[in-house]
Amino acid sequence: MKKFISAALIFLTAAIASPAVSAQLPAINVKDTKGNTVNVAKLSNNGKPFVISFFATWCKPCLRELRAIAELYPDWQEETGMKMYIVSIDDAQNTSKVKPFVDAEGWDYEVLLDANSDFFRAMGLQSVPHILVVDGKGKIAYTHSGYTDGSEDQLIEIIRNLNSDK
Repeated sequence: MKKFISAALIFLTAAIASPAVSAQLPAINVKDTKGNTVNVAKLSNNGKPFVISFFATWCKPCLRELRAIAELYPDWQEETGMKMYIVSIDDAQNTSKVKPFVDAEGWDYEVLLDANSDFFRAMGLQSVPHILVVDGKGKIAYTHSGYTDGSEDQLIEIIRNLNSDK
């Protein structure tokens, strides 16, 4: 029985936080906070890794994760050159609240609005928060669902490893 439980936990961990093998971002259009259309397949960071974090303003774990990363983000950018995109899945009725919310938090992230959850669904995601790490070539190198305090440490290690793999 212990072996079965251990095997199940290993499988569950792998399913929640697993690298995606050379998957690309889909050609889905979302909006930025200025109303411009952005094709997510064209997101980039000048050949350096970037992070996409799916969140909602009502999601407490999402906000804890984004606040934790915000404290470290300037140092991460300086060290690795990484960039952070956050994608709100708040519905169309609430998208007008996202920019003022992000501004009030003082977050220096690129903000995208996925009001119909087209991007979210195209990625096969089920819940927020959800993080994707994209390498400098536009391939999804890592994906993780959920947030626990301190998991941002693992995130920066993945980015550092991608930078060293060049």
